[in-house]
Amino acid sequence: MRLYPKVIPIISREAIQQLMQDGDIEVEPMRVADAEMDLSAIMREYLANEERVNQATREALERRGYDYSKFNQVKREMADVRGFKMGDEGIEYVINQMIEFLLISRNVEEVFSPDNVLRQKMFQGMKKHLDVDDEIDREARSRLKHLQEGTSAFDIEYNKTVEQIRRARGLI
Repeated sequence: MRLYPKVIPIISREAIQQLMQDGDIEVEPMRVADAEMDLSAIMREYLANEERVNQATREALERRGYDYSKFNQVKREMADVRGFKMGDEGIEYVINQMIEFLLISRNVEEVFSPDNVLRQKMFQGMKKHLDVDDEIDREARSRLKHLQEGTSAFDIEYNKTVEQIRRARGLI
């Protein structure tokens, strides 16, 4: 699962609306937009931290003389050193930060549901926007059926196709 900047406002809006609609939280109508912006800020901060880890990874690869095939391995090392959560752990971290925000925010009048209920609803809401990589992968592979997977031609065309799909969907 990957968090894209363009879906952050959508996730924030849907989370606040769903939690209000289900009676999990109470937000004054004039403060809904502020509550949504606060959730967005949490996700944007996570992406900024991820970019810092990516930059540190690129620098480490260069210092060590590694090629980019070791990027994910070195990124895990950099993330561990910084205490940065990635993948599903990262999503859990972001959701926990959002729940913590709901509990202390001046923009949220009251929280009625326990953390586990909020966590489950927020995860379900985020999941539909974060699983987009799986959809893109399936679509790209279906377009490239004429090429044999594992070949350099497939790899090159796969990367181009994935980028085209992402651009078409407004993700990059």
